[in-house]
Amino acid sequence: MKDYRNRITVNPEVHFGKPYVVGTRITVDNVLELVQEGISFKEIIKDYYSDLGIEDIKACIQYALDLIREEEIYAKVSE
Repeated sequence: MKDYRNRITVNPEVHFGKPYVVGTRITVDNVLELVQEGISFKEIIKDYYSDLGIEDIKACIQYALDLIREEEIYAKVSE
């Protein structure tokens, strides 16, 4: 996945500002929950979200990965 930014967007008026797939009202977290359950991309599209494509699901995963990579972690040093 080269760039998910044309597939994932945030709008404060849609799902209270949660990121979602452009052209749908399907949130990134809903897609990630299905992936976490071990459901294949093809099954997600067939059984849950026929408006999605495989690249949309990959975009959701890439979006989450980028959030984690940007997260700042502060560790307390023991004395």
